[in-house]
Amino acid sequence: MNRVDIERIRRDFPILAQKINGRTLAYLDNAATTQKPQSVINAVKEYNRRFNGNPHRGIHHLGVEATRLYEAARMKVKNFINADSAQEIIFTKNATEALNLIAYAYGMTFLEPGDEIVITISEHHSNLVCWQQVAKAKGGVLKYLYLNDDYTLDWEEVERKITDQTKIVSIAQMSNVLGTIYPVQEIAAYAHTKGAVVVVDAAQSAAHMPSDVQVLDADFFVFSGHKMLGPMGIGVLYGKKELLEMMPPFLFGGDMIEYVAEQSASFAELPYKFEAGTPNVEGAVGLAAAIDYLNQIGFKQIQAREFELTRYALSKLAELPYVKVFGPTDLVKRGPVISFAVDGCHPHDTASILDHYGVAVRAGHHCAHPLMQFLNVPATSRASFFFYNTKAEIDDLIDGIKQVRRWLGYGS
Repeated sequence: MNRVDIERIRRDFPILAQKINGRTLAYLDNAATTQKPQSVINAVKEYNRRFNGNPHRGIHHLGVEATRLYEAARMKVKNFINADSAQEIIFTKNATEALNLIAYAYGMTFLEPGDEIVITISEHHSNLVCWQQVAKAKGGVLKYLYLNDDYTLDWEEVERKITDQTKIVSIAQMSNVLGTIYPVQEIAAYAHTKGAVVVVDAAQSAAHMPSDVQVLDADFFVFSGHKMLGPMGIGVLYGKKELLEMMPPFLFGGDMIEYVAEQSASFAELPYKFEAGTPNVEGAVGLAAAIDYLNQIGFKQIQAREFELTRYALSKLAELPYVKVFGPTDLVKRGPVISFAVDGCHPHDTASILDHYGVAVRAGHHCAHPLMQFLNVPATSRASFFFYNTKAEIDDLIDGIKQVRRWLGYGS
């Protein structure tokens, strides 16, 4: 993308033009949530203005239109990730709920004592705590894949930890802390030779690279709308149809039933047996609009832009001797997420001072306590980029880090 393209794209995101403490916002917290283009804002507004109704129930015009839009969004997601059937697309609240659905409806149902669950040490709590609970409840064994010094996985570690006793492998495609991109397709192929089911957490990756669940051969695949230009409160669970049909419902109530008697109930077919209650139709509509926007830009363009931004940021950070970066140095093996520490400065102080200069970054353990322990740090600061970011914003980050040092008495 050239400068003209970026300027045009940024005009689609009204929030990016606002001032923070008198300075134009440099929003570098995209791993936490992305900003929305006007087309997504308009789609949600138009739904509420013209089509708001409860889907799947009413036969009046608004109910029919809400159903049409909701199911059209499901089909758009199906095509976005190349699922085999729209029945394999379950709308959830977010990736966290989707992972919990898998853990409880599949893990709690099919795991036996002694069965192994394998995850990486870098997993977000959403893809860690639920498997802890399943392992405890079912007498299973939770095992971790540990990282090399370059923050990547050694294949020998994969072969050593995934065994004939492994029944579930659950792994993020991209680390929300390190930016590491894991070889999930190869891991899935190996795990399947051992008879394991593979869960891919694409919360961090779905907005940054093409997703093809059939090529990945993922048994389950989850992501959140708000990390890919969409609204909060909408997420997606993809599951292979044969697995979803085996699983009992996770939540019970309206719209997920076929028939209810006083002492019994039968449940609706896929995907509805996993979508209890009134769904987030406006969220689904917004997600569909976000997918349209991403497809319009194109992942080839998105990846090239983010590669350029990440390379530039890493080179600038490398010029600061008091900054330590966590994550792969090989740009092919990482996404646009950079966690860093500033010598002598607590990450929360770093983020707070940067905010004074209009630079928005994240600070803390990033919902990855075990990874922080593995790295032997209490927390990190994190800058994360999207295609609408600019090198000028990265320059603002670098200048802000220099100010952090001055504020805390280091001079430079």
